[in-house]
Amino acid sequence: MSNLRSMYGIRSAATIFTYMLQNVEYAPGPYVRWFWRTQDFSKVMYRRQLDLTKAARLIRLALIAGMTFQLVMGLLLLALWHWHGWMPGKYFGPILLVSYPLVWAHVVVAPLILGRELKVKPQQKKHITASKQIFEKHSAVKIAIAGSYGKTSMKELLLTVFGEGKKVAATPANKNVAISHAHFARKLEGDEAILLIEYGEGEPGDVRRFSETTQPTHGIITGLAPAHLDKYKTLQAAGEDIFSLADYLHGQNVYINAESLALQPFLKEQYQTYSAADTLGWKVSNVDIRLQGTGFTLSKGKQKLAVHSQLLGRHHIGPLSLAVALGLELGLSEAQVKAGVAKTAPYEHRMFPYKLGGAWIIDDTYNGNIEGIRAGTALLAELPAKRKMYVTPGLVDQGNEAESVHVEMGKLIAAAKPDKVVLMQNSATKHIQAGLESAGYQGEVQVETQPLDFYQNLEQYVAAGDLVLMQNDWTDNYA
Repeated sequence: MSNLRSMYGIRSAATIFTYMLQNVEYAPGPYVRWFWRTQDFSKVMYRRQLDLTKAARLIRLALIAGMTFQLVMGLLLLALWHWHGWMPGKYFGPILLVSYPLVWAHVVVAPLILGRELKVKPQQKKHITASKQIFEKHSAVKIAIAGSYGKTSMKELLLTVFGEGKKVAATPANKNVAISHAHFARKLEGDEAILLIEYGEGEPGDVRRFSETTQPTHGIITGLAPAHLDKYKTLQAAGEDIFSLADYLHGQNVYINAESLALQPFLKEQYQTYSAADTLGWKVSNVDIRLQGTGFTLSKGKQKLAVHSQLLGRHHIGPLSLAVALGLELGLSEAQVKAGVAKTAPYEHRMFPYKLGGAWIIDDTYNGNIEGIRAGTALLAELPAKRKMYVTPGLVDQGNEAESVHVEMGKLIAAAKPDKVVLMQNSATKHIQAGLESAGYQGEVQVETQPLDFYQNLEQYVAAGDLVLMQNDWTDNYA
């Protein structure tokens, strides 16, 4: 009954449909797929509520008006049949009354489809064209950052370190598409020494177009993993698009994450690499990883530089090393890069440690890919604790590789040897379990059917001395 009430209550249905659109960023395809696989609409707004932005209010109002109109027309047709014997009303009236949620759930995407056919609005195109001239005239070192993962973290890390000795501007948050670059360009003051520009990749050709507009002098490629495979179809296609940044730079001033296995087939001799062992000729030693942060020493010839970051995990050593090495090349002093590294700290939901009672929680739920799983499980294995727990719902947007990726994920979890694994019941669960079993995992496995209840009551599941790693999160449109 609750499902029917949510579908046939005009205001509740309008809110639910708007919420679904908002959660898939107003993309018609994912919205329609989510709609048709949903069995109980009363449980759609499970993790969060509708954010009543201007766009959401307009869509919700249009849905309420449209469904109300259809409902009134259905009642009017029935009245015409009942009082005046008009036979079409007998048949079309009930159809309108029964179908109005289904009809308007789909009518609402028509303007979105039309808008996507137009691709870029004329006003946006004007701003993007103007931004190309701004970037072209700007004398700063322009560093573009691309990859399937780690882009925002790398950008913020470089911003913190370089900001100790240079005037630096960076694209905000994860605003990484053409119109975001245009807004960023319009706000530049013109005397910046370094610009940090994050590139998103949504479909083939994006990175090349971004390069031609922002005209970078340097490029960093942070990694390659299955993501957005609904658009790219294959990992190879995604890699080719990302490496169009390196092609634009003719292989010069290109820095590649050597620890990303999927990047290896794309490497060329002229590219420079960074890793937890060796970065631009700097050797890494004396690594010390604790819940309080990561420390290590960089050596190059007679130079030695000991640094410490509040960032957590061995996978941060490569990016931190690149920030140090590149910072020195761009004119920062050793004291400045050390001070900058010391200020680097975890961001919320990205390897973010906090105490809950007597337990340590590492929150890495922001995003998800197999390389993040690899880094997280390695950290879990490395840190000491009385009892270790691993919590995950799995990964999204894995395309045709979903099964193999989740089986590998199960194997990585098993290798970390947590005492307990908590999985959230969804389409990925059985594949993670298969990976755990094939790797001979001997610990406890718990499958949660109410993820929100688990996360909200986490303190009831942990005890003093526990270490809990929570990786990835699924929004309501995934099941």
